[in-house]
Amino acid sequence: MLRAHGISKRYGGVIALAEVNFEVRFCEVVGLIGENGAGKSTLIKVLGGLVAPDSGRIEFEGGAVSLRSPQESISLGIGIIHQELSNLPNLDIASNIFLGREKTKGKWWLDDRASRAEAAKILARVGLDADPAKPLGALTLGEQQMVEIAKALSLEAKVLIMDEPTSSLSAKEAETLIGLVRRLREDGVGVVYVSHRLDEVVALADRVTALRDGRNAGELAKQEISQPAMIRLMVGRDLEPASARQASFGEVQLRADRVVTNRFPNEATSLEVRAGEIVGIAGLVGSGRTELVNAIYGVEPRLAGEVTLGGRPLEANNPRASIEAGLVLVPEDRRTQALILASSVGDNLVLPRWEDFARNGLVQSAAVREETQSLCATYGVKAASVDVPVGTLSGGNQQKVVLAKWLSMKPKCLIVDEPTRGIDVGAREEIYEAMRELAAQGVAILMVSSDLQEVLALSDRVIVMREGRMAGSLDRALATEESVMELAVG
Repeated sequence: MLRAHGISKRYGGVIALAEVNFEVRFCEVVGLIGENGAGKSTLIKVLGGLVAPDSGRIEFEGGAVSLRSPQESISLGIGIIHQELSNLPNLDIASNIFLGREKTKGKWWLDDRASRAEAAKILARVGLDADPAKPLGALTLGEQQMVEIAKALSLEAKVLIMDEPTSSLSAKEAETLIGLVRRLREDGVGVVYVSHRLDEVVALADRVTALRDGRNAGELAKQEISQPAMIRLMVGRDLEPASARQASFGEVQLRADRVVTNRFPNEATSLEVRAGEIVGIAGLVGSGRTELVNAIYGVEPRLAGEVTLGGRPLEANNPRASIEAGLVLVPEDRRTQALILASSVGDNLVLPRWEDFARNGLVQSAAVREETQSLCATYGVKAASVDVPVGTLSGGNQQKVVLAKWLSMKPKCLIVDEPTRGIDVGAREEIYEAMRELAAQGVAILMVSSDLQEVLALSDRVIVMREGRMAGSLDRALATEESVMELAVG
């Protein structure tokens, strides 16, 4: 159905794609895998008409095509669900689904009733129970991801490219999506499934194509697909399993006592994290996990309750006070909440502490450069230089910049929300190791993740949220996928 042959793309001196071949057939799910920076996103942009290749050709349904714009790609029947959401939070759900294809009454008037009725059918198809008239910005990130999927389905695409579609979804929502992908395949749609959750690729893919350093790294037939085989193609070696962490905990570092959030004003939650402890928060999308940690940190309203760090109360609704006390937050959406994409890697790394590099009111550029280069080396940030815009880095390297920015301030407690969202297996292991090392140094870590395997692998204790309240707390020995999900769904 869709074939790309000899696709090359260079950005200055950086080779993004080098003679890449790729194809997807009718009624087929192709897994497209590779580490961050391997070229997957560039290839997707070429197929979606967002980026023009320097060389190579593209064929669709047997004929050569020139994809010079997203509109041309869509008109052929190529739909893309991008990892980074492209939505308008001030508009309602239905308006986002039909953006640019609005339903009208006559020549001039929008038909909101027809749009919302059709949107309701599509939302039901993806398993999202939401009013199409609701503003998109009122939804959680995971729910917005489901709306993005609904938007792509509304195009009735012949080829659907899904880039990290479950990165913000809980296990239940991800299971719904996987069932939807199987139905699309049965309906004749060709699906390109891009995911760092390799278990999903194993479950879905009829064939796997791997990229490494902008080149084809190999292909796996259905019977050859396994997580070890995919990892070997992606990184060129087998990954050594992480050794078990010998944990020892100190005094309670972070305590939240009957905290009430804006989203769940009738529920109060209490928790504590000891020095050296990693506490994971699990639960379905919309269960109140993110709202809770944001209220603890102060970036969202704390309607009631008390938060203490090292025994000292933290001022409500004041992130700056939290930072100064030693509490920092790595938020779930790094691109909109944690980074200034147009600014350099170096500027982002020192953003919270410019005063440390100032003398008589003037920033000492040499000191900034020395510090940021050191941080990039320490935390494995791969960038051409500290002067390039951070938005040009891969997702994994952007996340490392966010972590390095806060860890350079030597926090007492780290809150991290979706630490490896959209990050490849190699970078994921590096981030896991960094978190384990922090805990070993006595830092208290509170982690929210929709990836249940991640929660179980990292956490010394698991808190499960349901409908804005704590449904239970499980020590490592009692935390299993079954026990967590039983609490999550009630």
